[in-house]
Amino acid sequence: MMSALWFLTRLLARAFGAARRCALAVLLATVPLFTLAQSESQALPALTLSVLQFGTPHWELDHLKRQRLDQANGFELKVRLVADLPASRLALSSGSVDGAVSDLLWAQARYEAGTAYRYVPFSSQIGEVLVNDGSDIRTLADLRGKRIGVAGGPDGLGWLLLQRVAARQGIELAREATVQYAAPPLLSQALRRGQVDALLTFWHFSARLRGEGGVRTAFGLADLLSTLDLDPDLPVLGYLFAETWAIEHGDLLQRFTSALRQTKDQLAAEPDHWQAIRPLMRAGDEAAFAALRDSFVEGIPQPLDETRIAALHRLLVLTGAEPAELMPATLFQGEP
Repeated sequence: MMSALWFLTRLLARAFGAARRCALAVLLATVPLFTLAQSESQALPALTLSVLQFGTPHWELDHLKRQRLDQANGFELKVRLVADLPASRLALSSGSVDGAVSDLLWAQARYEAGTAYRYVPFSSQIGEVLVNDGSDIRTLADLRGKRIGVAGGPDGLGWLLLQRVAARQGIELAREATVQYAAPPLLSQALRRGQVDALLTFWHFSARLRGEGGVRTAFGLADLLSTLDLDPDLPVLGYLFAETWAIEHGDLLQRFTSALRQTKDQLAAEPDHWQAIRPLMRAGDEAAFAALRDSFVEGIPQPLDETRIAALHRLLVLTGAEPAELMPATLFQGEP
């Protein structure tokens, strides 16, 4: 009896010993692989961008991260969400992030104030002038005596362009129309309620309103650029990076630019990708979703070259910049 018990005890000890050795071997085989993967991830340089949570840049950056296009291009993108544009600009100005999206006029104003930013094209969408379906407003002249809601304030690119084109036709909109400045959502409601006769608003608010129905485009601001002998596909919105940072991190910026172009190409060519982005778009129905998606794709700018940079300079002069104080061509980031 004791012999049988001794034999059973030894057999169990050997079994448990073999199991421990097997587990240890698996662990030792796994650890180097895990350590290698971890070290490779840590080796990637990080790029941090400040982005509005429901802003349109977040759409493409979300896709870029989901498809791991940052890692494929040798960097790690970190997105820091903020509540509004002033917070995003503050994060950029303070250096707490590497980059953020803003418009061409803000980049020019900062340059004039002594801070240069590298400009990576984001979108050529400016906005539109919307009216209700039953409106008789179809030309700039029809805005005389009307109530115009203007998103973006008196110094916004869209409003400056609209006034410039109107002035060429002998129309002084600031004097001959009643102008109301307010936040885009408030102005959208004002148009619906008939409190304004026309609304100049940003493209994504315009697309949403058109998708919901009941309004139409009186004229697009891109069309107005053509009347000024300018290419309507100019990137008036861009990712901005402090020039001092861009010089020091030139390779990282080129990697981001490559990943960004791949992102835009995929979103333009493969509509199915947009279903994953849809929660960020806050599109109420299919029509609004399609209008937002299509407008985003329409705004994907062509790569910058010498001719297009010269056109951006002309646009800045038309909106009030001094020719001797323009952002130099070297601040406009081309594609690798």
